[in-house]
Amino acid sequence: MNLILFSRNEINDPLPKSDPRAVHLLQTLRRKTGESFDAGIINGERLKGFILSIGSEKLEIEFKPAGNPPPLHPIHLLAGLPRPQTARKILQETTSLGVGSIHFAATERGEPSYRESRLWSTGEYHRHLISGAEQAFTTRIPEIHHHRSIAEALDQLASDYPGIALDNYEATGFVRDYQPPASGCFLAIGSERGWSASERDQFRKRKIPLLQLGHQVLRTETASLCALALLMARLKLL
Repeated sequence: MNLILFSRNEINDPLPKSDPRAVHLLQTLRRKTGESFDAGIINGERLKGFILSIGSEKLEIEFKPAGNPPPLHPIHLLAGLPRPQTARKILQETTSLGVGSIHFAATERGEPSYRESRLWSTGEYHRHLISGAEQAFTTRIPEIHHHRSIAEALDQLASDYPGIALDNYEATGFVRDYQPPASGCFLAIGSERGWSASERDQFRKRKIPLLQLGHQVLRTETASLCALALLMARLKLL
């Protein structure tokens, strides 16, 4: 953790020594009484934490304001709902990149059972967002949306932003040559089996170009990060 995040209602209470954040402070960072660490409020300001005392069961901590982090980037991800282990990587790594929001949609070639994963049903996904933000030294985490189909997702996203879709088979150009507008855009990437013909038609109907990264076929999480990084670089956000 480069930054340790707390909810707003936690910062006035002692931190139990069994809490993973306390374990990290004491065992990994080896902080002692009187020493400080970098912290923040989820989707709020950065803080500087000061350890006032270390008891047998809890840590007493004082927090002081340390400024506001920059806002999230105006780049949004639309992903065909992937297998849970892939979704975990996407959640953490794209949060670290600073995406504005992440949209997961059921696709015609996707596996419907992925929607029932414990990742979503137990709220585990939120932990991966927090981990990504802590890695990036930010308090900002993107909003997560779920859609029943690509058409439903595009009805929401395409009304606010232009976008591009990654496609290995019918691409008409390369992501590296696309110039997103300064106001932002979205990137769509299919599930592991790719887009169906009717889903490609949904993109074409909305004049969303099908583009590719290159001639190598990448894993979903790798392709997402590469394409997002290219878009952010074009906007001089990285």
